[in-house]
Amino acid sequence: MRLITIDDIIDTYVKLNQRGLSFITSKMNINEVNRAKSAFNHEIINSSNWWIIPEVRKRWNKLVTGNEHLEFVDFTLENYLKGKKNIKMLSLGSGNCATELKFASYDNFGKILCCDISDILLKEAEEFATTNNLNNIEFRVQDANSFNFPKNHFDIVYFRASLHHFKNIDKLVSEKIKACLKTEGILIIDEYVGPNRVQFPKHQIREINQAIKLIPKKYRQRLNLNITKNKVYGSGIIRMKIADPSECIESEKILPAIHKSYQTVYEASYGGNILMTTLKDIAHHFIELDFEKKDILNNLFQFEDNYLKTHKSDFIFGIYKKTIK
Repeated sequence: MRLITIDDIIDTYVKLNQRGLSFITSKMNINEVNRAKSAFNHEIINSSNWWIIPEVRKRWNKLVTGNEHLEFVDFTLENYLKGKKNIKMLSLGSGNCATELKFASYDNFGKILCCDISDILLKEAEEFATTNNLNNIEFRVQDANSFNFPKNHFDIVYFRASLHHFKNIDKLVSEKIKACLKTEGILIIDEYVGPNRVQFPKHQIREINQAIKLIPKKYRQRLNLNITKNKVYGSGIIRMKIADPSECIESEKILPAIHKSYQTVYEASYGGNILMTTLKDIAHHFIELDFEKKDILNNLFQFEDNYLKTHKSDFIFGIYKKTIK
């Protein structure tokens, strides 16, 4: 376990540049929920992470759905919810509700309830829903940890990049969520399931640094900073707890808890072990591609594919059916 690293110092400087001093000082709040809230309760942030790269998103689609142009939501509707009506979905930690709003655009859904602590993100999502006449989606500002789960009520419980923020994962998944699902209910996740607190093992950090060397120096300048990314050291546990006490708190327990209490309907890995950290703060260089940049990304994709041959994926999309015992 790493207490503090050079990456912590760099990341703090990057966050100061991106979000200002008020964001940094918000991390001094003694209340853990308020510190966690400050990580998400924001307007658009000028940042550069792997998910902003169109080719990366196509890669996710290909690995999960088999078609780089078929996104997870459409794949789920076409293959697992086709013909079903009046579906009730609960989304916990829904953030900007991007995928929930897409689900709501299908007439399969009677009601989608989105819960999150970020009032700003939910307000933006609600405005979008109103503008687009999506009357089957509701937004509730609430700490999902205090959600009162109604018994046998929802057809779907959905987590997109949020389940890894919960603690007591086994009780949440095996008892609370399971109890609120109907008999034929399903759990859907699109999640980080890697090491707790992003404490990557030494061999993974070593491979990430090898991947960084595949990128020419001119494409390793960090967004809006005169700093070149040459090496990573991993996140320190102290900064992780200060920045967001909920971040990846029990991420390692997610899949074991689900597999214990649910039948796997569909499960697909889409990596991230190498690409997420390698491309952090430099992803903006690869939004628009020429032949050179395309070749660089292909080399990075192949590098991660080789790594995944002998290591479990850090990101999973899965659909699971409630089992009755």
